[in-house]
Amino acid sequence: MPKRSAGVLLYRRSGGTLEVLLVRPGGPLWEHRRTGAWQLPKGLIEPGEDGTQAARRETKEELGVTLAGEPVPLATIRQAGGKWVEAFALEQSIDVAAVRSNSFEMEWPRGSGRRQSFPEVAEARWFACDAARDAMLASQRPLIDALEMLLG
Repeated sequence: MPKRSAGVLLYRRSGGTLEVLLVRPGGPLWEHRRTGAWQLPKGLIEPGEDGTQAARRETKEELGVTLAGEPVPLATIRQAGGKWVEAFALEQSIDVAAVRSNSFEMEWPRGSGRRQSFPEVAEARWFACDAARDAMLASQRPLIDALEMLLG
């Protein structure tokens, strides 16, 4: 059964421009990827959680931010690796300089037997929608279209 994740696409209006918050994953596998690496903060739906609960938890873990409102369903997409992502939207502006991510451990370099800790999020940034499409994972680009449709 494919894994299921959930996340919130935060958005704001800045000077008449719709902007979305995307994150670049941390760790050595993403270290040199800039274009095509940005994505919404998300993570696996744990047993006993629904998508909204998982999205709230992941926002707190990956950004250090508590959501100020109720996220609305946006879209469910399938990523290239087969994972399903249940996405929600919420208008909330945050200071990206204040983002504080949790961390994860992995063996690095591979085959070395050494475990190292890395931040889950290397960077968070606000993007105008067109710039977001260029920067983000191809499989998540339909989320920008869904947000624009939702907001009219």
